[in-house]
Amino acid sequence: MGNTWNYRDDAGHDPTSSLIGYDVEATDGKIGSVDEESNEVGASYLVVDTGFWIFGKKVVMPASTITRIDPQEEKVYLARTKEEIKDAPEYDEKTYRDTDYQRQVGDYYGRYPTA
Repeated sequence: MGNTWNYRDDAGHDPTSSLIGYDVEATDGKIGSVDEESNEVGASYLVVDTGFWIFGKKVVMPASTITRIDPQEEKVYLARTKEEIKDAPEYDEKTYRDTDYQRQVGDYYGRYPTA
């Protein structure tokens, strides 16, 4: 799955600390909070509950989309806009761990620069 599913070296990720409950900020504002996380090497991601922002939708955010984690503020910052996140492949609680779905998400976010 490539670098899309790995944390950036400078993101401040600590695999021993849980991010569940942290607020999640896109480049243009808050999108929700962390509902679930995976720290599997090469397959790390967050499941973000967007609440009312996208009518209760959840989204999978590959680890590479995370630019910074602030444990004091309990916030995760993403290198994506709200619109980019809203247009991501649809989350399905039955299939979001499947290789095909993760490939779709990886291809989608891989189109955007990682800086």
